Amino acid sequence: MNFGFTGERFSAVYRLTGEEAEARAQAQDICLEQTVELPAALVTQAYIREHVLGRVEEFTSLAENVYQARISFAVEIVAGELTQLLNVVFGNISLKPGIRLERIDLPPTMLEQFPGPRFGRAGLRERLKIPERPLLCTALKPMGLLARDLAALAYQFARGGIDIIKDDHGLSQQHTAEFGERVERCVEAVARANQETGGNCIYAPNITAPSGYEYGSAMHAKRVGAGAVLVSPGIAGLSLMQNLAANPDFDLPILSHPSFQGSFVVSRDSGISHFCLFGQLNRLAGADAAIFPNFGGRFSFSRDDCRAIVEGCSQAMQNIAPIFPAPAGGMSLERVPEMREMYGRDVILLIGAGLRSHSPDLVANCIYFRELAEKI
Repeated sequence: MNFGFTGERFSAVYRLTGEEAEARAQAQDICLEQTVELPAALVTQAYIREHVLGRVEEFTSLAENVYQARISFAVEIVAGELTQLLNVVFGNISLKPGIRLERIDLPPTMLEQFPGPRFGRAGLRERLKIPERPLLCTALKPMGLLARDLAALAYQFARGGIDIIKDDHGLSQQHTAEFGERVERCVEAVARANQETGGNCIYAPNITAPSGYEYGSAMHAKRVGAGAVLVSPGIAGLSLMQNLAANPDFDLPILSHPSFQGSFVVSRDSGISHFCLFGQLNRLAGADAAIFPNFGGRFSFSRDDCRAIVEGCSQAMQNIAPIFPAPAGGMSLERVPEMREMYGRDVILLIGAGLRSHSPDLVANCIYFRELAEKI
């Protein structure tokens, strides 16, 4: 008996470091650790050995003491759940050194179980009425400003032509700008600027919060007129984004922030690849844009890391729409031409402090930002 197993499998690709014998042992360990979590000798049921255990499908050498293994798993052990998919591909082995999850390859039957982004690139462009050029984004900061002062900043940014104004990821329920007041004031400020300019700027409040509060915050943001939301899935969980993206009553774009996810990608020998974490997993979880540190900023991401993220945001995944990469982190207006050359038009250019330090006139700075972004 096969107990409902169809024989269909998906695969995950891992980078393994060490001597060849050690790396081969790691691959076999993944097959057990990520499924039955028992020594092979104790798995006596034939259907479990045949269907449930992971299988090493390919094992190749990449360089001296660096190997790549493709390991397949039965689709049924994921049970259609994003949380269980994460558990299978990188659960217990995330605690072990020398193993890096490079990518996951899901068959059509599994991809159909994940609706992915509600908007994606095309939907966000349509919502903002921007058919071609890069989208412009900035952040409300610093933490500690009063809600009225954050709203005053939002008004100037919207007046200058910024497309998306997001909360800084550190804004939550601080007494200086509590969520409810902050959202209502910023929504009003952006709406007022749009009315004056004919623009379509949207405000994205940060709804990352303790469990049980995020959904209420998201729905409040929608009720009062926010145009999107910001979520840090490393803190709140990828499943929060997934639930919001699939909720017909919500219907707002979701920006994913990388806070708390850095330790997954800073090592080449452990963790999760930039391609998988910021690209594939964000898309499976329903993000419409993935914020990440740009190369050459105040973080350590390289050009190749950023290219891998772009590929993960755009590579064909059947029904899962491509999403916007949103490079950020210490960017200046002077670097916009370089970023345009690197990322092309399908990008959200996110500049925070650099937009404000260019000159004292924030509206003029935003206009200049847009002029730079529109140049070919």
